Amino acid sequence: MFPEAFKNFRSSLSVASPGRINLIGEHTDYNLGFVLPTAIDRKIYLEFSENSSDNICNVFSEDLQAHLEFDLRNFRISHTSWHNYILGVVSEIQKSGKQLKGFDCIIRSELPFGAGLSSSAALECGMASGLNQLFRLGLSKNEIVELSMLAEHNYVGTKCGIMDQFASVMSREGKLIFLDCRNLEAAYIPADFRKHRILLLNSMVSHQLAESEYNTRRQQCEQAVKVIQERFPEVSSLRDINFNQLEQCADILSKVLLKRATYVLEENLRVQKAVEAITAGDLTHFGELMYQSHDGLKSQYEVSCKEIDFLVDSARKYNIPGARMMGGGFGGCTINLIEEQDVETFVAEVSKAYFKEYHINLKAISVLPSEGTSLITRKDS
Repeated sequence: MFPEAFKNFRSSLSVASPGRINLIGEHTDYNLGFVLPTAIDRKIYLEFSENSSDNICNVFSEDLQAHLEFDLRNFRISHTSWHNYILGVVSEIQKSGKQLKGFDCIIRSELPFGAGLSSSAALECGMASGLNQLFRLGLSKNEIVELSMLAEHNYVGTKCGIMDQFASVMSREGKLIFLDCRNLEAAYIPADFRKHRILLLNSMVSHQLAESEYNTRRQQCEQAVKVIQERFPEVSSLRDINFNQLEQCADILSKVLLKRATYVLEENLRVQKAVEAITAGDLTHFGELMYQSHDGLKSQYEVSCKEIDFLVDSARKYNIPGARMMGGGFGGCTINLIEEQDVETFVAEVSKAYFKEYHINLKAISVLPSEGTSLITRKDS
């Protein structure tokens, strides 16, 4: 049931903003390292229209059946989490000196919240792209990526890197993005998985630790850099050091900081090797790198959880070529590289075992690399 504010709503602009997967390269983006994401064919849809007000805005979530109303002249961080992805984008647009007016927006999502598919970045980038078009703000794609990330920092409180927003906006259909997060140089490589599919297994758990521990890991990496600077003052991020330098700092880094830094260096190397493997068609090696990534996330970065480990261990048990946790951690999805002919049997077996262990119904999602945030062309236009 639509609220009263939407009784005469008539959409003048439609935006499709995708979720994303990350094949490999977790927690490396805010360390200015390498990642390998792409947008997927599951999206958030946003319908926009200007309204008759100069300052009053209305946003309605069909999925939550919830209404946000705010005044462009006076709003602040909300106690309702989904509001802040929208308010944060509006705030960052206003900070840039761009002028907005009253608007109405209806949101519908195909993305499960908390599954590690970056529904947050999809919402931010879809909102920013829609407002950019609606009010002819003249924002570039790079500016949309940047302000969407800042919205998450300043209003949501998650000090994320640039990967999610970049993938949501910049992806191309059928391609993976080999992204250097230090200079935002992106190489697009064919997502050629031969007879394999990308299968996500949604654990259906999202532990409360996720957001706070994400920020903690970033702080730990920043602290490691400060310690390393005692011997290598030219270092400004973990991207700037090599294994030899890290070894020379092992005696002054705490055990925890050494584990975090070692993981980041090893994961950056795995991303580069993964690009080489996919390009060469060596999916066996790529799958091995996925498992290595998960082991690092579990034991060195310590952001996995028992449910996710169960799913990755199950993939190993059934000889699935590759699997790992995906996203910030403590729940969400595993991403699996699996032969197409094995999908049905594997999903059935692991779902049964997972329910027996945790009394949770697993959800399997098969995804395809997709284009980034885009306007939906109307058939009658």
